[in-house]
Amino acid sequence: MRRIGCALAVIALLAGVADADRKKKKPRAKKPVPAQVEPEPEIEFDPEPSSVAPATQPASLDPEPAVALDITPVAPAKAKRKRFYLRAGIVHVAPLAVSREMELADIDGAASLAVQNGPIAGSGSDVSSSTVPGLIIGYVLPWMDGKLAIETVIGAPLTVKFKATGTLANESIAPTALGIPTGVMPLGSELGEAKAAPPTLTLVYSLKQRGPVQPFVGAGIAVMFAYDAKVTNPMLTEVSQPTMDIAPAPGLVFQGGLEAKLYKGIYARLDVKFIALMMARAEVHHIQVRTPELPLFDTVEVGTATMSVWVNPLIVQAGIGLDF
Repeated sequence: MRRIGCALAVIALLAGVADADRKKKKPRAKKPVPAQVEPEPEIEFDPEPSSVAPATQPASLDPEPAVALDITPVAPAKAKRKRFYLRAGIVHVAPLAVSREMELADIDGAASLAVQNGPIAGSGSDVSSSTVPGLIIGYVLPWMDGKLAIETVIGAPLTVKFKATGTLANESIAPTALGIPTGVMPLGSELGEAKAAPPTLTLVYSLKQRGPVQPFVGAGIAVMFAYDAKVTNPMLTEVSQPTMDIAPAPGLVFQGGLEAKLYKGIYARLDVKFIALMMARAEVHHIQVRTPELPLFDTVEVGTATMSVWVNPLIVQAGIGLDF
């Protein structure tokens, strides 16, 4: 019994030591610590650049875009283009005329014994050349980089002279009446004259915009207006003065030329125009001629004569001028 009691006492002592040792190792309960809110991470900002960068500042440090200054040089504004231009000079008009035969109408009375209504076989007419001062006025259109322009030509009126050709100039239009000579002589080359103004309006395209020499082409319309028309042939005006009327003659214009810059805003120009399909139609009324060899008639009224001429003028102009 005593041994059993001693053994129990030893067991109890060991259990107490183990319990004490366990209590010593057990962590002491700590009071709960309230959760702390983590502060937001600080955002670091680069310091604003000073207006004067220090000499030791690295070149790779760029200023913030918000405060960057744009120092790109501004291109100077282009000078405003001058759109109107003038070119003054000399205009030479050379008709490339082709005529129809002269036609007679309204023939009656004694004249019908010598001539008949209708064309005079082998007859014709022509138109003379003329040279006058002229002025080109143009305006550059605000499209196609200034390569298009409209222009017109004004100048002193032309003096247009009508000439007889063929049998009309070289043979009598009424040599006999019922086989009796009339004594009517050939007319000769002179017929009449008139003042004419052929205004044109063309659209011009510059083929080369830069350089000292600039070629151009153009096309448009023209109309020839005639006034103060009169018959000047001595034989046709010997008895009385006939009346002469010329209808307006429209045509199509084809244009080409060169323009060269001489000095700053001063230019020289050579301009060539051809007007196609321009027919001048002249009518002469109340023609009376003397018939010296007819015993019963001193004079005879022939009637009306009509001349139709394709004028088709070639116009060459040389001038100098400026833009404004």
